[in-house]
Amino acid sequence: MNAAIGAQRVGRWRDRLLFVTGPVLLLIGWIAAVHSGHYSQLIVVPPLEVFGALREIFDNGELALHLGQSFHRLLTGFALGAAFGLGCGALMSISVQIDRACAPLFNAIRQVPSIAFIPLFILIFGIGETFKVLIVAKAAFFPIALAAYDGIKAISHAHLEVAKLYRLSVLERVRYVIAPAALTNLLTGMRLALGRAWGVLVAAELFAADYGIGQLMESGRQMFRLDIVFVGVLIAGVVGYTLDHGLRILERRMTPWNAPEVA
Repeated sequence: MNAAIGAQRVGRWRDRLLFVTGPVLLLIGWIAAVHSGHYSQLIVVPPLEVFGALREIFDNGELALHLGQSFHRLLTGFALGAAFGLGCGALMSISVQIDRACAPLFNAIRQVPSIAFIPLFILIFGIGETFKVLIVAKAAFFPIALAAYDGIKAISHAHLEVAKLYRLSVLERVRYVIAPAALTNLLTGMRLALGRAWGVLVAAELFAADYGIGQLMESGRQMFRLDIVFVGVLIAGVVGYTLDHGLRILERRMTPWNAPEVA
C-alpha cells in the first residue's frame, strides 16, 4: 500500500517536472537568442521587457479591457455556432434526405479555412461586432456539427431497439440513450471548435477591432512596441491552452468511462 502511494507521488512529481520542461527550455532558448548578438533587441525582445510590458498593461487596465472584449465575442459566437452546429448535425444524422441534400455543401464549405472568410464577412457585415461574432460562429459550427453527426450515427441499433422496447418517449431516448452515447464525440468536437474559434477570433481582431487581444498585437506593431506584440502572443497561447485544458478536464469528468485506468 505504501509502495503504491509512493509510486503515485513520484508519478505526480514526474508529470509536474515534464509539464514545466517545455516552457523552461523555450525561455532558455529565448534568452540565448537575445544574447547571441545575431538579432537586434528591437526584434527579439528580452523576456524582462516583455514581462514589464505585461505588468504595464495590467496595471493600467488595458489588459482587462482587451481580454473582456475578446471573451465576450468568443462566448457569443461560440454559443451561436454550437447551437446551430448541434442542431444541423443531429438533423443530418437522423434524416437521410437532409443528409443527402446538405452533405455536399456542408463538406465543401467545411474545407475552407475560417480565416479565408474574414475579407468576405468584412465586405458584407462591415468591421463591427457582427462580423467578428459570425466568424467565430462559423469556426465553431463545423466541428460541432460533424461531432454531433458522427456521435449519433455511431449509436448502436441495439440500444435504440431496447429504448423502443421500453417505450421511451423521444425526450427520454435523447436523455438516456442518444446524449450519453454521443457525449464523447460532442465534447471532443467542442474542444476542437473552441480552439479554432479562439484562433480565428484573434486573427479577425488583427484586421479590424477597437479592442481585443488581436488588436493589442496590431496596435503594438503599429507603434513598433514589439514587447506588446510578444505579450499578445503569450496571452493568446495561454488562453488557448487554458480553454483546451479546461475542456479536457470537463471531458474526463463527464465521461469517466473513457478515462485511462490508473495502475
